[in-house]
Amino acid sequence: MSRILAALMGATAIGAVAATAGFAQQAPAPATQDARARATAIVAQMTLDEKIALVHGLFPPFAKGKTQNELIPSAGHIDGIPRLGVPLVRESDASIGVANQVEQRKGDVATALPSSLATAATFDPEIARAGGAMIGSEARAKRFNVLLAGGVNLTRDPWGGRNFEYLGEDPLLAGELAGAHIAGVQSNAIVSTIKHFALNAQETGRMVLDARIGEAALRESDLLAFQIAIEKGKPGSVMCAYNKVNGDWACENDFLLNQVLKRDWNYRGWVMSDWGGVHSTAKAAKAGLDQQSGQELDKALYFSEPLKAAVEKGEVPVARLDDMVVRYLTGLIESGAYDKAMPAKVLPIDYARNALVAQRAAEAGIVLLKNQGDLLPLARTAKKIVVIGGGADVGVMSGGGSSQVRSVGGAPIEIALSTGGSASFARITYHASSPLAALRKAMPGAQITFLDGRNLNATVAAAKAADIAIVFGTQWTTEADDVATLRLPDHQDALIAAVAAAQPKTVAVLTTGGPVTMPWLDKVPAVIQAWYPGQRGGEAIANILTGRVNPSGHLPITFPAAEAQAPRPRPVGLDTMTSLEAQAAADPARSGDYQLKSYPVEYQEGSDVGYRWYEKKAQKPLFAFGHGLSYTSFAYRNPVVTGGSRLTVSFDVVNTGKRAGADVAQVYVAREGSDTPMRLAGFQRVTLKPGESRRVTLTAEPRIIADYDTRLPGWRIRGGSYRVAIAKDATDRSMMLTTTLDAAAMKP
Repeated sequence: MSRILAALMGATAIGAVAATAGFAQQAPAPATQDARARATAIVAQMTLDEKIALVHGLFPPFAKGKTQNELIPSAGHIDGIPRLGVPLVRESDASIGVANQVEQRKGDVATALPSSLATAATFDPEIARAGGAMIGSEARAKRFNVLLAGGVNLTRDPWGGRNFEYLGEDPLLAGELAGAHIAGVQSNAIVSTIKHFALNAQETGRMVLDARIGEAALRESDLLAFQIAIEKGKPGSVMCAYNKVNGDWACENDFLLNQVLKRDWNYRGWVMSDWGGVHSTAKAAKAGLDQQSGQELDKALYFSEPLKAAVEKGEVPVARLDDMVVRYLTGLIESGAYDKAMPAKVLPIDYARNALVAQRAAEAGIVLLKNQGDLLPLARTAKKIVVIGGGADVGVMSGGGSSQVRSVGGAPIEIALSTGGSASFARITYHASSPLAALRKAMPGAQITFLDGRNLNATVAAAKAADIAIVFGTQWTTEADDVATLRLPDHQDALIAAVAAAQPKTVAVLTTGGPVTMPWLDKVPAVIQAWYPGQRGGEAIANILTGRVNPSGHLPITFPAAEAQAPRPRPVGLDTMTSLEAQAAADPARSGDYQLKSYPVEYQEGSDVGYRWYEKKAQKPLFAFGHGLSYTSFAYRNPVVTGGSRLTVSFDVVNTGKRAGADVAQVYVAREGSDTPMRLAGFQRVTLKPGESRRVTLTAEPRIIADYDTRLPGWRIRGGSYRVAIAKDATDRSMMLTTTLDAAAMKP
């Protein structure tokens, strides 16, 4: 979606899913079961021109005069057909809130959730659903009925610039939480997309790169995350990606769109392009693309007059055009967006209530990585505390790009960029939620001072004089740019090391887009991973530090000990792209000659993404997938595993500590004798009082146990013995069981 924003700047069980209290739980229209039949009957009454009008959408900033309807500054607009009751559609970006990236709608604010990685760290589908329901309610109040939400690309690389928008490296976790989030959005009778289909795993060269991977590996990883999310959330639309996959553009990829999505998964909704992601007319239409989005950002209006001409010439069958429109209407009908009209004017929003949804997600997703000597929670005896760096005196950092929310309270820090792929449309932006202010409110009896860390001598002296030092480390990431290094920028590692050398009671709080290396880790007794914690991030961080909230987040992405541990230590193509940009700057008259051409990215790890890669390579990460500490302690007891036709594990989760808290029980499975790394097959978040015990039963997702067999084609579970780990993270093998499973096969 960076093409939208650049143009704008240039122009001007796993866990029970409960209903979200306070939000409208709009059921889909009664005609859900026969939505396609209803859509088919409507399309039968349309003229050719009416059909064509529905398969290409406007980009409002460039669409003045192209419609008689009101154009709300946003991502997309598709006129309806009043005579047939087809509604007008307005689209907004919405990964972590209703976006308003460059404040194209002046004064329009929205509630900003924490980053999607933070939501993934909760391991809680109910929290994901609550966030989606909140965003959907605000979108409808702002007169949008399609949200470009549901990002579920696996975070294959720790340096991915857009990792913060996604739900981690595991297909089961990402799929379950994306499905819950989508269901929450659509509970408001609006459409949520799922995106970016598929293998849009890096930002460097994303408009030209060719992602290469074998079919079985793709089915077992990225596609499985999409498949689970689609089954759970039933999104009205799928957004195809910018990149190529195995030689074909994702938005004209017959294998992805026709064979996998529509044939194998029987997907009923419509496929929309990403903005600027269409490359042809007849090929794209016949390969499964149903709608060209933001048409003004493509090189041509491929699905306008050219598509009409292709249909008239027989290059694209009329039946295919009809199917494109039927799918569009089916997605609208099944979500409820077709039958529930948008409000005629903007409705009031209870932002105070919605802020609590954001805060709850942040608190549940913050991960306590290290707590040597139980330094945290902050002791009531700590009377002199120094808070250092990270803009903690004014707010918390957010990620950049099309997901940027103009949050309630404004942006206390906003920094324009001069270089990089995101420079034309993104700004380093903070939400107005100060951890310093929240700490002072939570600890009125303590003297809490702030230094920005620029004067190293003064900072070290203040740290030495305090009872405890809290250092904030920040890393800004954004759509359109990957990070070149996993080290904290601007010499922050040196700052943290210097503070820790002066003050043995040092806490590091990291607000980052994803994993970073920590060369100072041995010297810092307590470390908190706060991600981008959203518009109530300051309050959430203060509550974790003071113990008002017991930390319960667990890592949804592996933190490598060194960049070299990752399958690709640096963004593929970054050096070439940087060189071309330098040549273009030095030769502006011929800048068009220095364009990045299509190049391959080989995904050598296949389906062994993230923690599976580390196990396969026998590498010890800095912090493992699934890791997360608490101020209490938990034990697993009395495990029982059963096999046969399905694998089920039952065990007691016991809070053995003195505080109430939440644990995330994880089950990993692998076939005995195989060289396949163990895979997360089930998880559940459990909240317990001190001394409380609860029996948990998890049934393994069968496609996680299985391998994809292209010869069937489909999923194959090999009969035999399987190893089962009941674990606290992906490396924990302290409680191992075995069982025997029957051989089985499943459809793709």
